[in-house]
Order: sequence, then C-alpha cells, then structure tokens
Amino acid sequence: MGGMRRGPFPVRAPALGFIVGRAVPISGDLAQAWRPPPSWRRVLTVESHAAGEPLRVITDGLDPIPGATILEKRRFAREHLDGLRRGLLFEPRGHADMYGAIPTEPVTPDGDAGVLFLHNEGWSTMCGHGVIALVTIALEIGLLSARGVVRLDTPAGRVTARPRREGARVRSVAFENVPSFVVSLDDRVTVPGMGEVRYDLAFGGAFYAFVDAASVGLEMTPDRFRDLIAVGSAIKRAVMTAREVRHPREPDLSFLYGTIFTGPALGASADSRNVCVFAEGEVDRSPTGTGVSARVAIERARGRLESGGAFVVESIIGTRFVGRVARELRWEGYDAVVPEIEGSAWITGRSELLIAPDDPLAEGFILR
Repeated sequence: MGGMRRGPFPVRAPALGFIVGRAVPISGDLAQAWRPPPSWRRVLTVESHAAGEPLRVITDGLDPIPGATILEKRRFAREHLDGLRRGLLFEPRGHADMYGAIPTEPVTPDGDAGVLFLHNEGWSTMCGHGVIALVTIALEIGLLSARGVVRLDTPAGRVTARPRREGARVRSVAFENVPSFVVSLDDRVTVPGMGEVRYDLAFGGAFYAFVDAASVGLEMTPDRFRDLIAVGSAIKRAVMTAREVRHPREPDLSFLYGTIFTGPALGASADSRNVCVFAEGEVDRSPTGTGVSARVAIERARGRLESGGAFVVESIIGTRFVGRVARELRWEGYDAVVPEIEGSAWITGRSELLIAPDDPLAEGFILR
C-alpha cells in the first residue's frame, strides 16, 4: 500500500494488525479516543532529558501535597506517596535510572514554584539537571508565563534560574544553586574488598564523596557502567559507615547521596569528567548539576578555579555542564561558594500513565 505525501515527509497508510488470521486496521483515532475506567489512576507527564539524564515531570493526576515548607512537603511525600513514586518510576512504567519531578505551589513570598525530586531510592534534596529540564519544560509548554528569572523552592533551599531563550525555545538554563562547600579534602576510608580509598566530601545541594577514578582502577566510560555502580556503591556504604554526614542547618539533608568519580576529560575543551553513582545505584547520564556545584567548591578550595572562571565538566556519555563561582561567602562555619551551573534540556514526549486498581505491579519493580 503506497504512502501519501503531505509536505516534506511521507505519511504512511495505517499499519495492519493480525487477529485470528484476519487483517484488521489499527486505528490511531480509536486509541486516542479510548478512556480508562474511572477507577484507574491516571497521571499525565512531560518527558525530557538534560544532557542525557531523564526527567519525568508530573503535570496532572496528583492531589496537592500539604506542607508549609518544601521540606514538610518532602516529608509528607516520603510517608504517603512512596508507593506512587515506585509505580511512576520503576518498571513497567519507568526503569531503574528514571528520575522525576513534581512541581508544587511556591512556599516563599517571591517564589515562582516549588519542586520535589524523586528517584529509585526516594526523594532527593536538590537536582541540577532537574532544574534545567523543569525550567525548560515550564516555559516551553506554558506551565509558567515568560520570565527572565525563575525562582524555585527546593528542599535544599532557593535556586534561581535564568533561561536563555530563542523564540519559543529555551536554549539553555543557568541556575545559581544553594551555598556549596567542602567538608573535608583527602580523607581516607577502608572499603571491603578494595582497601583504603582517598576521597573528598563536599555539598552542592546534596553530599557526595569524590574519588579519582584512576585511583581505584576505573575508566569513566559506558563500557565500565556496571563496575562504576559496584565500586561507587561500595564506597558510599563505607563512607556512611565510617562517619556522620551532617548538614549544618537541616537534619533532612544530612545523608550521603552518592559517589562521584572524577578524572581527565575525554573530549576536547572540557576540563574534567564526572560520573555520579547515586541513590540505589543510579548512574547519572549528565555531569550532575549538584555534583558540579560541589566540584566547583572543591576546585575553588584547592585554588584551581578563579571566581567567575568557567569549569566545563563532561558526563559518562560526553555531554556537558558549565560551572562557575558566582560569589563566595562564609556560610554556617564553612568557606562556601554560590555556584552557577548551565546546561540544556529537551522535551522528548508526553505520557499518560495508568494504574489499574487490580494491577499486581501497581508499585512497580526493578531489575538490574
């Protein structure tokens, strides 16, 4: 059956399905017109990626999340919405490395929106690639009216984003993150099966242990993906066992989020490569916005980055974020920086996710 041409792209006639030996046209119109039973949960999302890392933004299908602060909303979500988190991010509706965001109303007088971030282990405190993707989506599809500055209330604190637009498109987003600081440099921890590992501990919206990849015999390439997960998870467990990780203000932020491997860039004109293993063995496809924030703090503390100078970090797949020291400050006893991180995101689709009340996998599952 020949194709019909409309404009520059060929439009094919409907595909044929086969039911009990008879050819039956599959109608896209009927699929679009179908409505799930009222008892089914229906959640609408916009799908995206920033530098390769997915972000599933939930735009409809959830009741308002109570709480006077974003941390209160996060606590409510952890206590009451964790099954839904698993159902929306895990297989069969997602995958082990899916990442999500739930926009909320702002909780500060000058805020534009609040946001909760979710992943395979729970509810994040901040997410840099998520900020870049969320702001891109919000402005491109009209969740927020056009504006030059977007002020987000996150569990880690205020994040201020500045989109760079070309017409209807958001070409990049630069955001000033929460104060980021180094807790310690050149600490050592004994990791079972590996021996002593040297690491830096720093905060960029979440706490990370930074480890030179070559020092533990790893290359930061896609073919070493599973080795990076295994070693990164082992280092995270060892550091958590060996020391207390404490945020100076918020107990809810006092935990080690992941291990970030560092090393020389593989691409031209980048300064370094980051590979972040976080949550329950997720590997960030992007350079990790909060990780680059903490890395900027480390580079500044070591005297290798001037205030305002660009620090280009590439990911395991070669995509890039650019970090800068926007300003320096003394914060809660630490010599801290306010980092600015810039990157780009793209909308990849829209989804209607359905959860039938009798689905035995309503809360999903993960296979590694």
